[in-house]
Amino acid sequence: MVIILDKKASEAQIENIVKHLEGFGFQIHKSTGAERTIIGAIGVKPNFDTRNISILDGVDEVYRVTTPYKLAGRNFKEDDTVINIKGVPLGGNEIAMIAGPCSVENENQMFRLAKVVAQSGAKFLRGGAFKPRTSPYSFQGLGEEGLKIMRAAADEYKLLVVTEVMQIDQLELIDKYTDVFQLGARNMQNFSLLKELGRVEKPIMLKRGIAATIEEWLMSAEYILSGGNKNVFFCERGIRTFENYTRNTFDLSAIPVIHKKSHLPIIADPSHATGLRDQVPPMARAAVAAGADGLMIEIHDDPENALSDGPQALLPETYLKLMEELRLIASAIGRTI
Repeated sequence: MVIILDKKASEAQIENIVKHLEGFGFQIHKSTGAERTIIGAIGVKPNFDTRNISILDGVDEVYRVTTPYKLAGRNFKEDDTVINIKGVPLGGNEIAMIAGPCSVENENQMFRLAKVVAQSGAKFLRGGAFKPRTSPYSFQGLGEEGLKIMRAAADEYKLLVVTEVMQIDQLELIDKYTDVFQLGARNMQNFSLLKELGRVEKPIMLKRGIAATIEEWLMSAEYILSGGNKNVFFCERGIRTFENYTRNTFDLSAIPVIHKKSHLPIIADPSHATGLRDQVPPMARAAVAAGADGLMIEIHDDPENALSDGPQALLPETYLKLMEELRLIASAIGRTI
């Protein structure tokens, strides 16, 4: 249920409305927009009469939300959410850039690539310290050693860290080093982990599952939001179809669909979406044109010897050239990078 408050509602009136809702057993989530405050009342109350709330002073309108994703939907919050990550916005007019290798391999590699990321103007450094791999015999990451290396490289070049969490018992460790938790495609419907991420304070990048519908994706975000963490953004990374030329099928249409259905930001990962180095630049350009709020791109200065996902990593010079192209596209649609 959504309660739209009167523009002139006082704090006392708002507190009274919240008190009444809590008395009926609802879980309360408040969103303060540019002009109005909206209260989301979450809870299954089939026989609840909305008139119990609509008569209260300060209430302008009350209506039930029929979509299963209450907090992630536009009904709850009309304005686009902009997540402030240590002074760097994600969402809004500025397109956020995240870049780095698939895996942290060693200190020299990470510092070299962090320098390239900073040179490009990107604000976020990505890298995996714990790697979910299809084969148990593939490189699984350096663990805490990798986290320390990535944090040091990011701090050296004044970058923010994005890295993946795979299971609940890693949260406390990774929280010491990262600025953004990445939830990978394989964990999109790990509901226990989603609930725990709802209790953390740092932003969550929620990747789309390998065969997830958009509604399932939105419901995963709902798990995190309902736990109290409002700093969630989506990442389209391709889905599995019958086509096997590319690693996945990049669902470019997911970008405007998410913007229509949700107030949360959405970025694109053309590296995992295609799995092929030559396909990354055109899909990155298309994603910016389609309205993505950010991009995550894998880079490596020796991709032939990379320990993971070398075929999809851009060489530094290719990445820097792509950044200039993306700035032109962003400018053409009234945005910045």
